[in-house]
Amino acid sequence: MAKADNKFGYTGTAKALHWAIVALLMAQFVVAWTMPEIRRGTKPETLINLHLSFGVVILFVAGIRLAWRATHAEPPSQDGLPPWQLKSARVVHWLLYGLLFVVPILGWINASWRGFPVIMFGLELPKLVATRAPGLRWTGDVHGLLANYLMLALVGLHVAAALYHYFIRRDRVLQRMLPS
Repeated sequence: MAKADNKFGYTGTAKALHWAIVALLMAQFVVAWTMPEIRRGTKPETLINLHLSFGVVILFVAGIRLAWRATHAEPPSQDGLPPWQLKSARVVHWLLYGLLFVVPILGWINASWRGFPVIMFGLELPKLVATRAPGLRWTGDVHGLLANYLMLALVGLHVAAALYHYFIRRDRVLQRMLPS
């Protein structure tokens, strides 16, 4: 396994992948909140297509990020952190990783179910399920609930914890993921 850039921080690649996901999620939420509500008969126009494209890119980058994490050592844990903080950080991170896969896949399934093409760089990606396949109407609702509530809550908790470490504890937990 490769070592981190130093004994303290994450590798440059890990940092770049982390911040790429952050930027993609921010863009995705802006697009999601400004696109029209999807109902029966809605046509996938510019914002909906952009939302679908961002979802596929997030899925791809999350896959790369997970592969990188699996094959590269993390820097050592920050000394002096209570075990409950280490465990809760690990749980939040893995829940976020899970959502980075589950939310886009549910969105892609729902797009397929609705008959929306998912087009990336001019190439139409395969449908994951047949149009109006029985029993899959729920995928769009669950996609929205997970993204708008669980993911946002976990991201908020993640950001709050980082700011807590920076401003209250004044340790170097946040700096481990900041660009060098």
